[in-house]
Amino acid sequence: MRLFRFDAGVGRTLDAYGSENLILSPIARPAGITQVGCMYLRPGGVVGYHQATMPQLFLVVAGEGWVRGEAPERTPITAGHLAFWQAGEWHEAGSERGMTAIVLEAETLDPARYLTEI
Repeated sequence: MRLFRFDAGVGRTLDAYGSENLILSPIARPAGITQVGCMYLRPGGVVGYHQATMPQLFLVVAGEGWVRGEAPERTPITAGHLAFWQAGEWHEAGSERGMTAIVLEAETLDPARYLTEI
């Protein structure tokens, strides 16, 4: 067995697209998947408004915050829920208190195949 870290202490700060208080710890880039990573949004953190380059899952595993697509309304999101954005869709996420999310980007993502939409 081998153990690895992916906590915020080994991640890198992101400020692209006007992002704030955001750390990304890359986890893997397996075949067929562009990226798997863990995003740590500290209190007041924002993933800046930008277009998804491919289908993207934003799986909240701790904390709470908000997400939005192209409409300006923010939708609350908490641990155990995920947001899905299609390729080319403008999106943004943030948290007042802090939030941790696993981010998965891949051409073939279709969460409706396995999950119930809310």
